Amino acid sequence: MNRSIIKTLALAFIATMFAGSLIAFPQQAFDASIRGLTMWWEIVFPSLLPFFIISEMLIGFGVVTFIGVLLEPFMRPLFRVPGVGGFVWAMGMASGYPSGAKLTARLRIEGQLSKIEAERLVSFTNSSNPLFIFGAVSVGFFHNPKLGVILALSHYAGNLCVGLLMRWHGSTSGDNSISKRSSMSIKEALRALHRTRLKEKRPFGKLLGDAVISSIQTLLMIGGFIILFSVLNKLLYHMNITGFLADGLKSLLLILGLPEKLSIPFISGLFEITLGSQMTSQVAEASLMQQAIITSFILAFSGFSVQAQVASILAETDIRFLPFFTARLVHGCLAGIFTMLIWKPIYEGEKFNDYPANTLPVMNLGQSSWLNEIYEMMTTIGPLITIFGISIYVLLYWKRHFIK
Repeated sequence: MNRSIIKTLALAFIATMFAGSLIAFPQQAFDASIRGLTMWWEIVFPSLLPFFIISEMLIGFGVVTFIGVLLEPFMRPLFRVPGVGGFVWAMGMASGYPSGAKLTARLRIEGQLSKIEAERLVSFTNSSNPLFIFGAVSVGFFHNPKLGVILALSHYAGNLCVGLLMRWHGSTSGDNSISKRSSMSIKEALRALHRTRLKEKRPFGKLLGDAVISSIQTLLMIGGFIILFSVLNKLLYHMNITGFLADGLKSLLLILGLPEKLSIPFISGLFEITLGSQMTSQVAEASLMQQAIITSFILAFSGFSVQAQVASILAETDIRFLPFFTARLVHGCLAGIFTMLIWKPIYEGEKFNDYPANTLPVMNLGQSSWLNEIYEMMTTIGPLITIFGISIYVLLYWKRHFIK
């Protein structure tokens, strides 16, 4: 029996088991599906849609090329990627998963990145956004805005280190870099912007329509993965598979000095970061620092749900998924280590503890976090934005395919 037949049988078995578990646990599957849909409906779609549309427009008008020329002297020596990587990095941090993958894939298709450069770039431009770290995790789950500072510092510092490490990726296989400018030039940047705009033959209306359609199609795909993995995570728990995997993890946690009760939240977080972070915050046997270490790893690893989204986006190009997956493992370990190292000097520091628990002194946010207020606002108006966005998508799709 060759490898291809074994793979076919394995995939068929997994699909059959999944279908059977849906029949065996219909209520649990339904509840998990509603939970995933709610998260996509209220938060993911309305928060990512503007970033996706604006990014498409900026690429089309040549602004990204302009930024790329200016950032070339910074991005090339540090990360061995073109200057346009700076735009992808910034957008990835601001909007969250999987914006970095979508923009990297788009720039690879545009020919602004080589294959190796794209694999380096995608490895450190996918991160959790501040809204989720401060609003959902630190305030929503832990009810402690100060914890968000620790999680954010560890997360983004780990991501920076991943970028620096991944600069060596592909060193022996040939770089094939698209561009290697060594100095910043405003004049050259303006020329590049103008050349890119002239190459774009689509009128503004067509460009905007394409940006909306492409963005919403990507978000629909993301929503499907969120719901799928939310259901899968719940079914694995009720089939005792999560508990079985957690039993094998307990020894490692004890070696690391972490309570074994964190094993099930950790396994759940490997599949879906929101549920894993929430379950970690509910483990009373663990100290806050221990909970923060596990949460940092979960946020950095990003979960198989996000990784499946990235894999689907990268499948449209020749960018390999394995370097991205390896980077997530490294990022998770680094984020956990950074959380442990900075805990005492920052979270338990005298100046930090001079502030009440419901403030964010490092960011000077007053008595309540504006990020938390935005998060709460999104849960209220998010569904309206989602309905409006999908309605626009349906109208544009109908006009292009059925009206001649």
